Amino acid sequence: MSTLEDRINQAISHFLKKNNLKKLDRTSMAKYCEVSVAAIGQWMNGKTNTLESLKNAKAAQYLGVNPDWLAGDTKFDMLDLSNTQKLDNNVDLSQKISLEGRHVPVISWVQAGPWTGIDSVPADTEFEEWLPPNKDCGKNGYGLVVKGVSMSPKFEPEDRIYVNPDIQTFDLQTDDLVIISCTGETEATFKKLIIEGGEKYLQPLNPNWPEQIIKLTEDCRLVGKVVGLYRKI
Repeated sequence: MSTLEDRINQAISHFLKKNNLKKLDRTSMAKYCEVSVAAIGQWMNGKTNTLESLKNAKAAQYLGVNPDWLAGDTKFDMLDLSNTQKLDNNVDLSQKISLEGRHVPVISWVQAGPWTGIDSVPADTEFEEWLPPNKDCGKNGYGLVVKGVSMSPKFEPEDRIYVNPDIQTFDLQTDDLVIISCTGETEATFKKLIIEGGEKYLQPLNPNWPEQIIKLTEDCRLVGKVVGLYRKI
């Protein structure tokens, strides 16, 4: 039975011949396989006996050989690619997002107007919807359901946005996404913030929205900063 050393070097020989190369670029292969250059050398000199499945798949894809054959399955030939799928690797499986922590309640836009923190809502309040945890929300964060198309195409109707109500006004910067409420308004609004010459303005993301610049007056206040998006698909 062949060893990983035998198979990896056979695959490299095929790769070099196919691409008319004299020497393997270990740095390039290491980057593709997300390992160190030294690890590639250990595969080639027999110091590594087996590869974990993801590294084996990446090495096989880089070298253009069958991953099952590279893993030592004798039922497959080196160049038998009929059982393999060509994927574009557009997600990083090693960077999984942890969902541990406090779930985030979804409130209404009417509630968002006066609400500055979870403590201002009666303790027995029952929420109809909760979002997965988002650490950027802070301990008092909540969610809102996007209405209308003023923030399209980045935010569509029925998207859920995470809001951190504990952000201070002096921490805000131009292009931050904010929730603002003004005296006399029954609901809050969601817009992009623009700060110029000491003045603050709101702007929709939708270039076709009729009101492109809205100046903030003294009776308007920051409700919270939008720190995340949750979209059902």
